[in-house]
Amino acid sequence: MRTIVSMPGDGIGKVVTPEAIRLLEAAGFKANYVHGDIGWEFWQKEGNALPQRTIDLLEEHKIGLFGAITSKPKDAAVAELAPELQDKGYVYFSPIVSLRQHFNLDICTRPCKAFKGNPLNFIRQDGKGGFEEPMVDTVIFRQNTEGMYGGVEWTNPPTQVRDALDTHPKMKTFANVKNEDMAISTRILSRGATQRIISAAFEYAKKHGYTNVTVCEKPNVLRETSGMMVNEAKEIKKDYPDIQLWDTNIDAQMMWLTKNPEDYGVIVAENMFGDIISDGFAGLVGGLGFACSANVGDDVAVFEPTHGSAPKYEELKPSIVNPIAMFLSACMMLDHIDEKEIADKIRKAIAEVIEEGKTKTYDMMKIRGGADVFEKGACTTEEMTDAVIAKL
Repeated sequence: MRTIVSMPGDGIGKVVTPEAIRLLEAAGFKANYVHGDIGWEFWQKEGNALPQRTIDLLEEHKIGLFGAITSKPKDAAVAELAPELQDKGYVYFSPIVSLRQHFNLDICTRPCKAFKGNPLNFIRQDGKGGFEEPMVDTVIFRQNTEGMYGGVEWTNPPTQVRDALDTHPKMKTFANVKNEDMAISTRILSRGATQRIISAAFEYAKKHGYTNVTVCEKPNVLRETSGMMVNEAKEIKKDYPDIQLWDTNIDAQMMWLTKNPEDYGVIVAENMFGDIISDGFAGLVGGLGFACSANVGDDVAVFEPTHGSAPKYEELKPSIVNPIAMFLSACMMLDHIDEKEIADKIRKAIAEVIEEGKTKTYDMMKIRGGADVFEKGACTTEEMTDAVIAKL
């Protein structure tokens, strides 16, 4: 029997993760679940949001189901350390980013697919005085370990860093800026990782019948890094003659997002641009309550909803949050371990609940979250799970 490392994390992650496991068990997926410590509690108590013991569990079992984490800016994070850990040099790092880098989970896949009948789906004017609802079905491939989120950055850069940067002619603009008044974040792409993410995007398009792959970058400004993405895509496209290669600038793509989103099949981008475009497309298919993702490396894979920890909702009893993003992330896990039949059964059940329209979480009703949502007809988190299980 397979063992899954369950990492609920913070906030609503502690709510939706056990609900996903309940659904998996009801659908007939048999596994052992071991708990992995991760998140804000362990930063506060231990100065490490990703303890080595959790890394060891993933090293052993290879598959993780992750809930959500709380992240705060550097100074705010240090202020919440336990008193005995203050002034000891601890620095907060996002545990999910650390997981991606430690295990080289460089292929991030984020499907954004509309469910028929979802009241949160994007609609637009049809030009004839009415409205139309394009059925968005876009999958974003986000390079997960490099780029703007690679973590190579400084405030008050060391002399050797400043000296190296000053060899670039564009640094003349900053010639009069003192080191202590300068903050630097780098955008580093490697050719091998760039080739892997683009190849993964084309392979996915080929396997699932998508007719186009779009590189969403900014090569007219970020000439070296975005330029590498576009140039490598052109080379790799030669092996896929039946798939069109498009390229768009990230800013223009966000403007066009509501013009013709149904035209885009697979999109591939660097880390930050992939993060941005995937959240944009998620907004067209219901928002973060429906946004799932996979982080896949050669040996280890971690599956997670892309929403945050929403701590203001953690203490509401019963819970009001939408667990569908977590359910869909669990389905991606099942796909990865060749349990596609169970995954498809769960997705079908989710689709039936949404189309039927009887069971809706507060976000699906377009009302503000709070303890009073049940009076307005919203279901609880547990009731949404029950409804999906009933459809199985």
